[in-house]
Amino acid sequence: MARRCRASVVAAALLAAVVPSSALMTTANPIRKVVTMLQNMQKSVTEEGEREQKLYDRYMCYCKTGVDDLKKSIEEGTAKVEADSAAVKEAAELKNQLEADLKEHKAGRDDGKAAIAETNALREKEADAFSKTKAELETNIAAIRKAVAALEKGAGDAFLQSASAGMIRSYAMERSNIADAARQELLAFLSGSSATAYAPQSGEITGILKQLMDEMTEDLADATKEEETSRKNAEELLSAKTKEVESIQAQIEDKSARLGAIGVQTSEKINDIEDTKEAVAADQKFLQELEQGCSTKTAEWEQIKKNRAEEIVALAETIKVLNDDD
Repeated sequence: MARRCRASVVAAALLAAVVPSSALMTTANPIRKVVTMLQNMQKSVTEEGEREQKLYDRYMCYCKTGVDDLKKSIEEGTAKVEADSAAVKEAAELKNQLEADLKEHKAGRDDGKAAIAETNALREKEADAFSKTKAELETNIAAIRKAVAALEKGAGDAFLQSASAGMIRSYAMERSNIADAARQELLAFLSGSSATAYAPQSGEITGILKQLMDEMTEDLADATKEEETSRKNAEELLSAKTKEVESIQAQIEDKSARLGAIGVQTSEKINDIEDTKEAVAADQKFLQELEQGCSTKTAEWEQIKKNRAEEIVALAETIKVLNDDD
């Protein structure tokens, strides 16, 4: 540019030098015209430089803010990937814990249900056994009551022919706690071997029968008390086990819901990580291109400024030379 400018100035000077003297006399000073033209060129070059400087400054501002924004975006994206990756790892650990808890809870629930079923079965069995014992004892007590009444009325022979005598005989042989002598005497009577010799006023057999009735009544009371205790214990156990199973079921439902939510959240996090990685990679590529472009632009601008400065210097020197010759 400086060489072109200098060539232009030399050409203008040569032109002024070959103009005839008559033309110079009839027109304005040609050297002054050339100087004015060069001064206008100098002004134009300077203004053009100022305009380009503004454009360059804007571009470099964009470079700075763009680079800073991209670096910030990359930094934030990288931090987000790290945070989301840590969250995914933590979620995986929590998922494993929840799965282990659910396995344990389900086993506990199954054990509780099994205990409830076992308690119900045992309670049913005990209630059935009590019902049979109660019915048998009440029947025997009623039979002895009839026997005592019959014997006190002197109807021993008729009693010995009844079914009640057989029931009393079985009880006396198998389960009674009376003394052996009394047992033998009662069995002998019930077998009929001493019926004809029984005297109502003696009251021995009647006393033995009443002793048996008291024994049966006591057995019935004990069995009833035992049944009531067993029933109450079973109800308390069933209530506790039912509450336990309900509590475990609530935990299973809660942790199952949490497990499902973790699965959804983890899937979303993994997708976010992939999207963020892609965005970071795109920003990194753009940052590299932008930094290279800005660097290239800076080098180009420095060369442009150098060329313009040389051009302005050449114009100034030429103007000075012409002014000196004027």
